[in-house]
Amino acid sequence: MGMAQHIAQKLRLTAALLGTVARKDLAAAFRGVNPKTAFDLGRADKWLQGRAQPRELSVYDDWSKLLKLEQPGAWIAESALPDFTAAICARHGVDRGELERRAGAHFETAAGHEERSLGLALAGTYACYSRALSPYYRGQLIRGSLSIEAGPGAHGLTAAYREALPTGQLLLGGQVTSAKRGLYAHLKEASGEAQFFLCLFPHSRPGSVLGGYMVGGAIIGPEPQPSLTRMLIVRLRHRAPEAWGGYLPPDASIARDLASLGVAIEQPEMVDRQLAQFLVGDSDGGASQIPPAEFRAIVDVFDRHWLRHSD
Repeated sequence: MGMAQHIAQKLRLTAALLGTVARKDLAAAFRGVNPKTAFDLGRADKWLQGRAQPRELSVYDDWSKLLKLEQPGAWIAESALPDFTAAICARHGVDRGELERRAGAHFETAAGHEERSLGLALAGTYACYSRALSPYYRGQLIRGSLSIEAGPGAHGLTAAYREALPTGQLLLGGQVTSAKRGLYAHLKEASGEAQFFLCLFPHSRPGSVLGGYMVGGAIIGPEPQPSLTRMLIVRLRHRAPEAWGGYLPPDASIARDLASLGVAIEQPEMVDRQLAQFLVGDSDGGASQIPPAEFRAIVDVFDRHWLRHSD
């Protein structure tokens, strides 16, 4: 076998011809013609991205069987892309322009397939509970609502986060990024300068609850304070009413609050203890915050040193 070329495009054309979307369906089609095929789901990723290509001739032979071609596997590997496309269109009576269009759309789908299935899995509305960042509400919880939407195509996920504060509605939005080791969202206020960053545990199905940290600055307070709080994000079946949200006293029942939103959990007292323990976590009841004076004392030391030695 000589040089294999255009493998990613040829695989995409094959997938489009078979009408398969997910890589696992393509792998299943190869197994259909040879149960012992060397077409490997793990490596198919790299093959479809053009970062590698199958080295075993047997993969190309299985491919030829799959496409019912008269040409041997080596021809699939080495042929020019237009020749390959013409051969499969002729063999299967498919319009070439249509197949190429489907393959282009299919690739976006394949790349976006995992993302989109994740997007659909995450899309929805959630009730959020975290420690109030404002020193005026220290020790209280704040409730916010989060809605996650899957963007068109593979354009990822967007989130909108809302809190009903005594000073009015706070609304932030931004991108959600899902990675193997976490789910991240960077949210910015449209009409102001508030920003929050969510760093959450990776999404797991069925996805009834998300949790992790929220980092940001206190919105209501005399001093800017970088703050960190644990956050619990519970999926709702119906959107929370507009009036819902704002502060909860420290001894309020989250389970009862969730029940008012249609999430009635068994053993509410036990769940309340568990949630309270999670939310307080590594703080003394409030959000984890740096007292401004403590930081300013350090700034003072280093600023003086810097100025003394700056000539």
